[in-house]
Amino acid sequence: MTDRPADLSRNRLTPWHLLLLVPFVAVLWVPFYNTVEPSFYGFPYFYVYQMSWVIISSVLTGIVYLATR
Repeated sequence: MTDRPADLSRNRLTPWHLLLLVPFVAVLWVPFYNTVEPSFYGFPYFYVYQMSWVIISSVLTGIVYLATR
């Protein structure tokens, strides 16, 4: 099987892919969110921060998908 030029361009990394590093770094930087206070509706900040990054990561993944397809 031979690779066509269109197939090669599909596997390339673009600057859009760097956007996927944002949630990765934000969640791994534990001292930033390792607190109980402030709390939101009774939930500690730690849980609110983690769950908000689930939503943000989904949005960013969608943006990168649409920008690179």
